Amino acid sequence: MVGRQLNWDEYATTWARLHGGFDPRVAAPVVRGWLRFAYHLGYVLGRLRVTPTAVTVAGVLLCFCVPLFAVRPPNGPFLGALFVLLAAVADSVDGALAVATGRTTRLGYVYDSVADRLGEIAWLVAFWLLGAPGALVVAGGALSWLHEYVRARAVSAGMREIGAVTVGERPTRVCVALLGLLVVGLAGLIQLDLAAGTSTMVATVWVLLAGFGLGQLLSAVRRSLLATT
Repeated sequence: MVGRQLNWDEYATTWARLHGGFDPRVAAPVVRGWLRFAYHLGYVLGRLRVTPTAVTVAGVLLCFCVPLFAVRPPNGPFLGALFVLLAAVADSVDGALAVATGRTTRLGYVYDSVADRLGEIAWLVAFWLLGAPGALVVAGGALSWLHEYVRARAVSAGMREIGAVTVGERPTRVCVALLGLLVVGLAGLIQLDLAAGTSTMVATVWVLLAGFGLGQLLSAVRRSLLATT
């Protein structure tokens, strides 16, 4: 049974406690609007007895659709971008649903993290299928995974500043995948051969942001852990 669901203020207070004290009610308008959208959609799904795990699984399946549809000419990349957007919505809503219905669990956090990594692999595979070099795609995936691994190990070592502190965070990767597929699609409409080069450019941007973000994270981890010793 689903108990009483949290209203927005109760939800925001609980969400802030789970995200390093960051209060969504005082966030930038775009961020606040996105979080309120996720809350309201999660609230409705909670009323319908949908579980957070079901939303997480749906998000992974949407991610797997990205490489399957992105390679279908002439509008494949645009369809891939749509699936990235839908997966991003699911990624926000599963957490919102868990918080709003009081179903936050450590196991759910693990499932969500695994789902995020699997989804990013699918996005990168799409860019590889569209013409990006395999080595570049692997480098982007490895740097992103290393970013999250360092974050997780730092938290287990006592780091408490777990908010977004780098240019290589998950929201950045979502934006690169979404906008990148749109740009690849536009390039393909202009000239088919441009799609591969544009896909390579997007993968390069992913790698650069992931690498720079990893450097930022390592610096933040060092400062935080040294301050607690």
